[in-house]
Amino acid sequence: MSIQTIEDSKVKTFPAPAKPAEVIAFTAKTKPRFDAVAIAGKLASALMPPIIVIALMLVVWQIACSSPTSSLPPPSQVWNEAYDLIAHPFFDNGPQDIGLAWRVLISLQRVAIGFGLAAIVGVALGALVGQSIWAMRGLDPVFQILRTVPPLAWLPLSLAAFRDSNPSALFVIFITSIWPIIINTAVGVRNIPEDYRNVSRILRLNQFEFFVKIMVPAAAPYIFTGLRIGIGLSWLAIVAAEMLTGGVGIGFFIWDAWNSSRLPDIIVALAYIGVTGFCLDRLVAAVGAFVTRGTTAK
Repeated sequence: MSIQTIEDSKVKTFPAPAKPAEVIAFTAKTKPRFDAVAIAGKLASALMPPIIVIALMLVVWQIACSSPTSSLPPPSQVWNEAYDLIAHPFFDNGPQDIGLAWRVLISLQRVAIGFGLAAIVGVALGALVGQSIWAMRGLDPVFQILRTVPPLAWLPLSLAAFRDSNPSALFVIFITSIWPIIINTAVGVRNIPEDYRNVSRILRLNQFEFFVKIMVPAAAPYIFTGLRIGIGLSWLAIVAAEMLTGGVGIGFFIWDAWNSSRLPDIIVALAYIGVTGFCLDRLVAAVGAFVTRGTTAK
């Protein structure tokens, strides 16, 4: 037998059987359906608890104040005597005879000016203070002392300084709401991670670029916490200030109703004040949640 070398040997190869081509189905993305039942369920779960609580409070109030010896009117009496005030919030019969909705809007205009100035000055000053540990230690006790001063305690000084009720009311709003904004902004700036500062040095950012691109976004959760506290204090301050300075705001309406012994009108005005304050708080919270999405306060 002859030995056949590897070079001479021929290995017969057979092609592998072809696999059937795979068919890939492309399906278009379906848009989420509008589930009215699910949305209605979420709304019901969100609205029913407060509605039930308010209804129970009205029942308790009606029972407690229905006796002849009660000095406060029950809800039924408030509804009967202040129906025109409730049903027509936008009536306008002259400069001093306007609906509660107009009075609330006038007060909100003052709050917008005073709180807007407090927000600008408070964020800027808090950012400066927060960059220095010595400034924080030195000024924090001063801020903590001044923020505890009641709004009405500032009113005599503001009237003496400005000699006019409108700028005095704006100053009371400003000086009352600025302290939580400064304090929370300073704390937020102090808590900026050191890595962020190192990145700014590597990128050679100037102070303005560092403030806009790093400092404000990183401290935004703290800033909006201060703004949320400040807007509540602003609304509280203007109502208190208007009781003494006069005008056509909601605060003066309460004081005028008290002098005229119109308790049902006072109760309706208090409801307006509470609902407006709630809406202001939720508005600032919603803006803060939108701006700070993707960031967390550490």
